[in-house]
Amino acid sequence: MLRNPKNGLSLRTIHIWLIITMVVLSGTVLIASYRLTNTFMRLAHAEEVHTELEKAAHELMDASDYLTERVQRFTIHGDMRFLDQYFTEAFESLRREEALDRMNVDEKTGAALTNLQEAMNHSVNLMNQEYYAMRLVIDAKGYTDYPDILDEVKLSEEDAALPPEEKIRLATELVLNDDYYDQKDSIRKEMRESLDEVDKLMNSMKGEEFAVLHRELTFVRVVIVIQVLSILVMVRLTSVLGIHPVLKAIDRIKADSPIPEVGANEFRYLAQAYNKMYAKYRSSLENLNYKASHDELTGAYNRAGYDLLLSSIDLDSTMMMLLDVDNFKTINDTYGHETGDRVLVRLVQVLNSIFRDDDCICRIGGDEFVVFMVHSSGIQRNQIISKIEQINDELERTDGDLPAVSISIGIVNGKDISDTENLFEKTDAAMYESKKKGKHTYTFYEEGIPNADRKE
Repeated sequence: MLRNPKNGLSLRTIHIWLIITMVVLSGTVLIASYRLTNTFMRLAHAEEVHTELEKAAHELMDASDYLTERVQRFTIHGDMRFLDQYFTEAFESLRREEALDRMNVDEKTGAALTNLQEAMNHSVNLMNQEYYAMRLVIDAKGYTDYPDILDEVKLSEEDAALPPEEKIRLATELVLNDDYYDQKDSIRKEMRESLDEVDKLMNSMKGEEFAVLHRELTFVRVVIVIQVLSILVMVRLTSVLGIHPVLKAIDRIKADSPIPEVGANEFRYLAQAYNKMYAKYRSSLENLNYKASHDELTGAYNRAGYDLLLSSIDLDSTMMMLLDVDNFKTINDTYGHETGDRVLVRLVQVLNSIFRDDDCICRIGGDEFVVFMVHSSGIQRNQIISKIEQINDELERTDGDLPAVSISIGIVNGKDISDTENLFEKTDAAMYESKKKGKHTYTFYEEGIPNADRKE
């Protein structure tokens, strides 16, 4: 349930509803896809059945035509090979019977099967006429080795008394006359009617499946549109309540000002907490006595200011730099302490010109300085190196009677340190490594093995 609007909506609640909505819609799309797949499979099956039924009908006609061709060749040529091929087709290949079996798919194919059965009946009836013609040729030729079924065929007395030539002529006429072809036409007619019934059946089945497919596709489109709209609404809410307030807050933080308490409940809570800490931080800074917190010579924060800053910094977004002037004792001994003081003043001036206004420069003793680079989580190493090189370039330029100097630096990323008590220790170790390497150096602290770099 959403919270009171005046307190802001909850991102957690929005995300829960987003997850629920996406799960429901995705599940719906998945189910619809499954149903679409089944519809496509039924359509494919219907097409396979259609092809199979058409093939069955044509098989019966092809088998009938094959028998006709064999018997006609036998009556004309008297070659027993044609007789053998005829009976192989009729009683071994059984293509006509197989065609009937394939047509008997279910009750829907009943009409097509009836017409095909009629064609089969006509074909069987036609075989009696073909048997008679074969028997005439066998008697005319005096063949003795032939299928037993032809023994059952009895010639009429008149036909039996005909001379061989007349028997062959009569046999040929029986399988080539108009009556024979009228019966063949009847078979073709029944086959065509069977094919028409098959087409009607398949068109009906496909029509039903296409109607189902259309409904399923429409349903999927509607679900997808709802899903897209839901995502857009959720993205809009997330942007308004979360992303935009965060971006505005970042700009305010960079400008060192409080952040607006707007957006989602969670962000408002964070904004309130930040603003309280900010107010406390600003109050602490304002309460510092300038003389008590700043170095009288250079204007940088002194040790007291350093301690206060150290206690309030955010380690995860702060870089600490510890630096001192190379050979500063020699400068004091050679040029005097007044010149040494002026070198320190110039150093702070250069540091202030290179670093940002938000960054804090502290003199913690003698020629030893600390720079806190705050809000620096986005600063890259090469940017820090560039600042160091600018500082040394400026210090190398002589200013009147001031000598050219350089600095050695140790740098630590606060996010790599567990607490502020270890920060100075790690930074000091990094600067010590720089001193071991020589003048004009900088070292980024890495656990165990500091990594020193030097500009010659």
